[in-house]
Amino acid sequence: MHFIKFFFILLGFSFLQSCSHPSLYQSKHYIFGTIVDISIYGEKEEKAEEAAKAVLEEFTRLHNSLHAWKKSDLTNLNESISKNKSYRNASSELIEIIKNARELEVTSNHLFNPAIGELINYWGFHQDEFTPIHPNESKIKSLVERRPSLNHLQISGTTITSSNPHVKIDLGGYAKGYALDRASKIIREHHIKNALINIGGNIMAIGQHGSKPWRVGIQDPRGAQAIAKVDLLDGWAIGTSGDYQRYFINDGKRYCHLINPFTGYPVEGIYSVTVLIEPSQNAGALSDVLSKPLFISKKENRKDMAKKLGIYHYLIIEEKHISMTKTMADRIQFLNPLTQKNNQIEITR
Repeated sequence: MHFIKFFFILLGFSFLQSCSHPSLYQSKHYIFGTIVDISIYGEKEEKAEEAAKAVLEEFTRLHNSLHAWKKSDLTNLNESISKNKSYRNASSELIEIIKNARELEVTSNHLFNPAIGELINYWGFHQDEFTPIHPNESKIKSLVERRPSLNHLQISGTTITSSNPHVKIDLGGYAKGYALDRASKIIREHHIKNALINIGGNIMAIGQHGSKPWRVGIQDPRGAQAIAKVDLLDGWAIGTSGDYQRYFINDGKRYCHLINPFTGYPVEGIYSVTVLIEPSQNAGALSDVLSKPLFISKKENRKDMAKKLGIYHYLIIEEKHISMTKTMADRIQFLNPLTQKNNQIEITR
């Protein structure tokens, strides 16, 4: 039995190759349990540093507010719910996040479900350093039968109550994307025209890198390098869910942090799902959220789920099989000719 933990980081090829360029400013930090990379192109260092500092401060605020297991506004809310108490004086931001996440839960047929924190905690993923467990079938069945959902929350003014004390909110599949949207707003308010914000593989582009678009890589889920590259245009966001980001191996079996709310077990048989999201007010949040329902969906249901969620650009990697939409195929470039030779490639419309 052993434990492995990988953080998924999309590589920004164009800016990594040009990191010695005097007009490229980069700032790297560790927040949200992952690497955060802020790259700003074509600005004086003082201006870039000021904008990056403002973004970092916002990330730190969100990390402290939305943390799922360390003391935060979110854990305070979850504690009130578990005690059948009303949570009063909730911030307008937290309320709007919950409302938006609830809409996405419903639209995804509850495959994206931030209310299953009890299940996530049971599997040991509410820890910075998690260890393998031997799953108890009856315990998992009991947790699933509690049917927690954000639909069980009632919001009246600044007060939040729940009809189900087993709702335990975990915004791990939403918060990084939301932070991208906040970062984009801050960057633009600082009159920065060209930047790339990377939060552990959830990335948003602002402007471009010199005369070319920002270029990022898509991680090989079973390798240390990128499997493909894609140009990320102004306002576009990209996000990936993978079984190699947070997982443990027990008795030769891989258990990842992406849990099916209806079975209570981590999803098996799929390596990664990458989605490209067109510019919108919440493109960052969507890039974080929408890969999850595709990852969890049964293979035969993925196309319909993508259509329901409005996902037009996606890439799904499984063992010896890669599937993607035609629009995604037009945008990406595989970096190794053997990738296409050694995998069955399926392109859907």
